[in-house]
Amino acid sequence: MRHFRLLVVGNGVSAYGSYLNMVALNVFIYEVTDSALAAGLFMAVRLMTSVVSGFVSGRLVSAYDRKRLMVGADLTQCLAMVALLIAPEAGRAGLLYVLAVVTGFCSTLSGVALRSSIPEIVGSELRVRANSLLATGRSLAMIAGFASAGLVVAQFGYVAAISLDAASFAVSASVLLALPIRTKAAGPEEGEPGGEKPEQGGPGGEKTARRRQAGTLLLLRAAPVLAVMIAVRAADGLGSSSHNVALPVYSSALDPAHPATFVSQFWATWAIGNIVMQQVCGRWAGRGGRQGPGERAFAIGACVMSAAFIVVFAGLPTGVAVAAALVAGMADGLTEIAYVSRLQAAPDAQRGRLFGLSASVENTGFGLGMLVSGALLDHFRPLHVVGLLHGVAIVLCLAMFVVLVRYGRRERPPADAARERDVPSSAESEAR
Repeated sequence: MRHFRLLVVGNGVSAYGSYLNMVALNVFIYEVTDSALAAGLFMAVRLMTSVVSGFVSGRLVSAYDRKRLMVGADLTQCLAMVALLIAPEAGRAGLLYVLAVVTGFCSTLSGVALRSSIPEIVGSELRVRANSLLATGRSLAMIAGFASAGLVVAQFGYVAAISLDAASFAVSASVLLALPIRTKAAGPEEGEPGGEKPEQGGPGGEKTARRRQAGTLLLLRAAPVLAVMIAVRAADGLGSSSHNVALPVYSSALDPAHPATFVSQFWATWAIGNIVMQQVCGRWAGRGGRQGPGERAFAIGACVMSAAFIVVFAGLPTGVAVAAALVAGMADGLTEIAYVSRLQAAPDAQRGRLFGLSASVENTGFGLGMLVSGALLDHFRPLHVVGLLHGVAIVLCLAMFVVLVRYGRRERPPADAARERDVPSSAESEAR
């Protein structure tokens, strides 16, 4: 955990730079191109890259050393930011879309690699505490990045914001390189120093790839609750996009003179609830041999989160709406810890592909939701749009309850038992 806490600091620094530039780059693109369509296209390219790179990242994480992949992803993003800074003004517009592809791919790869590595870095029994620390670090980075973006750009300009982002990735890569951590399970396969043999290069590599793919499918078939959890996360992405798109519209209707007031109150309160719950989960899981929130907690938390987001847009007094935002943040923190910890209970050979699949599914849901929400808000009230898309998540959570009851699953199996129960013994050798 000592090494992991340093990793959390490095990851938080890079996350701060990312959130800072999420604001700064959008405005920068608009100023460079003088086109709202160009700014929207930048976001679309980045999101589509994240969707596609989820599947690719799962394969890379399963085949290569994860620490090297994370360092490479950080350094690549650092170099991309530097290239944008030194590029002539005439070539910056086209380079921005290259940057969208690079950041979309590298951020997804780094996230999949890190989440897949946590059980190997800290041990399976401490993964819930580690997940809570990592989530808290990123939440604090989000608050700091969004809060300081306007000040940094206004006082120092875009060059300073982009330079700060590049430096944050360099810090993260340096921390990773300095830490003596193991990111893959012991006993590399196929003679590869850092892990499994790459999937390309001859019949042997293709056979290995088919075995790993079959192992992932067997894992999902043997653990239908896990498959439903991934589907619920896709619906969560759909719902999350709806309140992200609807929030400025709703806030403007509440107070046309100060449209940002309710947005700020909402996100600040949501972040507080999120961080508090992450800390509670981490501390609770570390006592008395507790394993942390399980599958039923995930389903309950997802239902509460979606319901709370709907309440926010119900036109109730501001105090009630802010309280609902607090509940939504707490439920979101609970579901995040429960979900990531559950995927990490899978065998290391399938874990990378599961997180890659999850990243693609979540980004697909979020991107689709952005399109649907934007179209529906032209014709319907924010409450109706948010209620519809978050309602989909609630329906899937109820379906998950049915699956849990049908299979009589307990809150969470121990890490070792999860490996035995998720993949049948007759198929385990093929899966690996």
